[in-house]
Amino acid sequence: MLTDNAVIVGLVKGSFADIKPGSFVGVTGLPRADGTLEAVEVHVFPESMRGNGEGHRPWDLKPQSTMTNGSVEHKVAGVEGQTMTLKYKDGEKKFMVPPSTPIVTYVLGNKSELTPGTEIFIPAATKQPDGTLQAARVSFGKDGLTPPM
Repeated sequence: MLTDNAVIVGLVKGSFADIKPGSFVGVTGLPRADGTLEAVEVHVFPESMRGNGEGHRPWDLKPQSTMTNGSVEHKVAGVEGQTMTLKYKDGEKKFMVPPSTPIVTYVLGNKSELTPGTEIFIPAATKQPDGTLQAARVSFGKDGLTPPM
């Protein structure tokens, strides 16, 4: 079930070119053998979400994965691939961004867009006394996109 004031967010396919210096993004990363971080997915947030979840922490997508939300400090497309440095309140992290990395941009949505067959991601839900789950936020893929989470 959704709360009465649930936030509904659409995800649309993006690209590395959509990410600008100063953009507020979330990057799921995995450590590479050499210790650098590789982006598994990148989420470009709207300005209204700036600061949400800012920082670097463990994430449950895969073993050893992390989530880093911060502002893009540097972005480079080079011979060895694309890199991006995120700055957040307590530090910064640099990520390699392979061309195959899913990049999505967030847009406001509404409940009417949550139709049967639409792929969704619910980041958190609260178990109710009757055993059902209640969510205050749902992300969904627009135009057939499957959310990368």
